[in-house]
Amino acid sequence: MHTSISASQWGFPTASRRALLIHGLSESSNSWEGLAQLLVADGFFVVAPNLLGHAWRRGTDYSLSTLAEDLRPYFVMDMSYDVIIGHSLGSSVALALMPFLPKTKETTIILLDPGLEITAEQAEMISDIIPKEVAHVRTADEYMAENNAWSRRDCVLRVLGLSMCNPTDVEATIRSNAPCSIGGLLKNIPPNVTITVLASDPERGSLFRLEHIPRDVERLNVRFLTSVGHWIQYERLDAIMDVIPLPSGNL
Repeated sequence: MHTSISASQWGFPTASRRALLIHGLSESSNSWEGLAQLLVADGFFVVAPNLLGHAWRRGTDYSLSTLAEDLRPYFVMDMSYDVIIGHSLGSSVALALMPFLPKTKETTIILLDPGLEITAEQAEMISDIIPKEVAHVRTADEYMAENNAWSRRDCVLRVLGLSMCNPTDVEATIRSNAPCSIGGLLKNIPPNVTITVLASDPERGSLFRLEHIPRDVERLNVRFLTSVGHWIQYERLDAIMDVIPLPSGNL
């Protein structure tokens, strides 16, 4: 299978630090605009790929392994990243990318409300909601009315991401990856990698559950964000920036 590379970039390639941002289901690379601007101001060059099945990228296989393999070009020629951030489905892809990471480069992976365990019932619920959102895209004003914590920019970018998806591809992505159980990937965190989970409030529909994490995992931190919904990159940019390590020279 041959597919074109599609991504958004912010900042300068000569920056001292690099970040890779991986969006979630029915989103696009543009959804990271707010966070990317903050990272650039903090000295990062930021790259955000568009996953297969998103931003007009069509495929025939939308399994997690294929989504991760599709991002392998972002690691050619020993390319490395100081920080990798994934949201929802993008968190699963970020975990699947761990074998591609350089063995010595210190890397921080930040997972935003990851769904480590998705049951068949949850998959059916998601299948009943997301493809319909794609098929009948609402306006930015409607999203603003429902989400007081979102900026107008975020609402416009949510509409953009949905508009660039195909309901059939989104449905295929859900069916290809659910039910799923990927918490076991956390048992194999490389010694040069640290993972932080930022979880939404369970009262706001968080996908993440603490019991989905294996016991006694080293280099793994979990933080629940009270009164925050699934879209952490829209609601709590400060919480994300707080868990990004300082440059080594500033430690």
